[in-house]
Amino acid sequence: MKKMGNKVALLAVVLVLCYGLAMVVSFVEDEVWRGESEGRKDRRREREREGRKDWRREGEGEEEEEEEEDWRREREKREEWSTKEGFLLQDSKRVVKTDAGEMEVVRSFVGKIVDRPLHIGFITMEPKTLFIPQYLDSSLVIFIRRGEAKIGLIYEDELGERWLKTGDVYHIPAGSAFYLVNTAEGQKLHVICSIDPSEGLGVGTFQSFFIGGGTYPQSVLAGFEPETLSRAFNVSYAELRDLFGLKRGPIIYLNDSHSSNAWPKIMQMKEHARLQHLKKLMDSHEEPAPKEEQTWSWRKLLNSMVGMETENKKRDDRGTSNKGKGKTPDSYNLYDRHPDFSNDYGWSVALDKHDFSPLKHSGIGIYLVNLTAGAMMAPHVNPTATEYGIVLRGSGTIQIVFPNGTNAMSSEIAEGDVFFVPRYFPFCQIASRSGPLEFFGFTTSAHRNRPQFLAGSNSLIGAMMGPELAASFGITLERLQDIDKAQPYGVILPPDTKTKRREEPLSPDTKTKRREDEHAREPKVIKSFWE
Repeated sequence: MKKMGNKVALLAVVLVLCYGLAMVVSFVEDEVWRGESEGRKDRRREREREGRKDWRREGEGEEEEEEEEDWRREREKREEWSTKEGFLLQDSKRVVKTDAGEMEVVRSFVGKIVDRPLHIGFITMEPKTLFIPQYLDSSLVIFIRRGEAKIGLIYEDELGERWLKTGDVYHIPAGSAFYLVNTAEGQKLHVICSIDPSEGLGVGTFQSFFIGGGTYPQSVLAGFEPETLSRAFNVSYAELRDLFGLKRGPIIYLNDSHSSNAWPKIMQMKEHARLQHLKKLMDSHEEPAPKEEQTWSWRKLLNSMVGMETENKKRDDRGTSNKGKGKTPDSYNLYDRHPDFSNDYGWSVALDKHDFSPLKHSGIGIYLVNLTAGAMMAPHVNPTATEYGIVLRGSGTIQIVFPNGTNAMSSEIAEGDVFFVPRYFPFCQIASRSGPLEFFGFTTSAHRNRPQFLAGSNSLIGAMMGPELAASFGITLERLQDIDKAQPYGVILPPDTKTKRREEPLSPDTKTKRREDEHAREPKVIKSFWE
């Protein structure tokens, strides 16, 4: 037994030694392989370097010329994008087109340099027309460019109406049912709106859910089974068919005698006739609804649209004003507002949540700028928001600068053009010498905008004046002060910077005069939007 134990121990020692020897051999082979591999890599890199040297020598011929030509074409494409139209929005789509009106949408640029995409919509409606009841997956801020309108909006479970005029701004939240009527007898209605897709479904630019409608557009009610609708409204499906006869599109004439749809005829009826016509549909004998409802219902919308009043309906003081009825927020008129800044060469207005409370919910700001012929909005930076602008009148130039100090775009702009300026990017607008330049737009922040001007009497240069700033330019402090003091104007600069005209605020009646001038100088055409 003792000998047997010694043999087992000896065998174990031998096995351990063999395993160790095998590991050493394997390690040596791995090191050799690694050395050879590194050698192959070194030789390959050397060949690549030699190849590049050979290519450079051969590149003096035809191949180098072709490569140079390709590079030149690519550079020209980049320069064309950055200097001509890189920040002009031109991707447009007509989303509605009928004989009563149309809607066109200019899609926003989508990329890392844009903190919040905003699409821009243009709505044109013939006199006495209706943009039928609907709700959207996106919020809108509308601006009445020209004309008069009535807007109906479900707000806190009730329908409110507001009468809008040229210059009015109004907010329509995502998911809130609304309709729009051109109330003018012989004038087209022109509306510009921002379309915020941040709450959207991500299906297309935005998604409409039509309440009214038939086969074109199709009402969302039509998607339910007939038995479901009959039960929901407590009437027969045959009685509901009158609601689904529209075939002429989302924008229709209110007095269209050829239309088989009930909505235009209902909207034109007097209140008594409307009540009689929809007596069965509204099921006036149903049990009373609960005192408090958290969400609006189809029946409430239909009742409100045809003028049916509930006995205990409550309204605030605004319901008795001549601007409309109901509890919906009032509109805000940009042309009735005294300018935030003005001098002999132009004026500007900026609207934020402190001025118009609905903007607090939308997160959108609004601005309007008017430059006299040849005047310049001084180079400046918006540190809080991206700006989207629409040229309302006149022509001029916009210049935008990249962060590295190179020119991003220098482009002529004219009526109907839509542009955007990313947050932090320096830019300026210059009116042509042939006439005024007026542009309106939206910003992606409802907070008070505090632009930082890079030139002029209120510039960052003046605010930071000191030996440190002078040293950064490589000149003396005295020389920098002389340059800064040469421009006596700020914000809006004159065509000739050496002009010494006195800067004065506009008189109190300027807003009335601006409104009169606005109507007198209306452009006949702003691209397809004004046609």
